[in-house]
Order: sequence, then structure tokens, then C-alpha cells
Amino acid sequence: MTTTHPVIIGIDTHKATHVAVAIDTQGARLAALSIPANSKGYLDLERWSRSYGEVLAFGIEGTGSYGAGLSRSLLSQGHTVVEVTRPNRQLRYTQGKTDSLDAEGAARSVLSGQATARSKTQTGSSEMIRHLKIARDTAVKSRSQAMVTLSYLTGVLHCFWTGDPAPWSGAAQSCVQVAISKLR
Repeated sequence: MTTTHPVIIGIDTHKATHVAVAIDTQGARLAALSIPANSKGYLDLERWSRSYGEVLAFGIEGTGSYGAGLSRSLLSQGHTVVEVTRPNRQLRYTQGKTDSLDAEGAARSVLSGQATARSKTQTGSSEMIRHLKIARDTAVKSRSQAMVTLSYLTGVLHCFWTGDPAPWSGAAQSCVQVAISKLR
């Protein structure tokens, strides 16, 4: 069903599925679609959106998280993708909350000009740096956990060999004594 006006597609993203709503530039709601969050679903969405005519933009909630794959797919096909922030909680409370309403809200945010941030391409040096930072943060956390475990084991072994629960006080001593008794 091709329209005489260009369309804007709003998308509410989730882990397993995405919900899309098409509106025209006059603000009329045309249709809604639910797709699986995978490459086949992304192609179905793109085909569905083109069936309404010229697509001005896709407004997507969460282009950096659940919508990242969809965003990359649409950008690679030459579409304009706009990052839409989550809807105002007060409005969601008064108007109700459904995925379809959130998707329509995303489309209307693009139409009104409220949402203007272009989606990150998630390629290039900045994306590589982000991945390196995640790997470093994970390594630092793992190192910290290993140090705590090693410190605990060192204390338990000290108590095991000497029989002196000196490194701990109060309730911790009781726990250490129970651990030692189970080791013996």
C-alpha cells in the first residue's frame, strides 16, 4: 500500500522481537509490524517499510543495545537511522504502555524533530576502542576477584596450618573455623 506522502518508521526494540509502526509525514498511523530480532526480521522490516513508499527515516529506541543489529542493517542499506530516547515516563503512565505505542512515539519524535541524533555506525576506531575498554574493565574486575579469593585462601591456609584464626575477627573467625574443620 504505497502512500502519497513519505513515511517514517518508529521501532521499539527488545531482545527477541522488535515492534515497528509506520506513519506518514501528515502524522497518520498506517500500520504496525512485529519482527524477530534477527537478520531475516530486519530484511522483512525493510521490505515492509518500502511497501509504503519513500522512507524518510527510521526512529529506533536503543540503537546501542537491542537495536544495534537492526541499526547496522538499515544503515548498510543506505537508510537514515535516528536514535530515539525512551518516552517520558509520565506520558507512558497516563497514556498506557504498549510496544506499539512506544514505536509510534518513536516515529512521532522523528516527525516532530524532537529526535535528531543520528545512530552511531558502530564501526571504525571508536568502536574498537569501546571493545578494548570493555575487555580491560572485565580483566580488571577478574583480577580483583582473584586477589580477594587468593587473600581468603591464604588466610584459611594460615589458620589451617597454625590453628590460629587471627586474620579474622568475630563472625568471620567462626566461618573460618568451620571451613578448617571441614578441611581436616
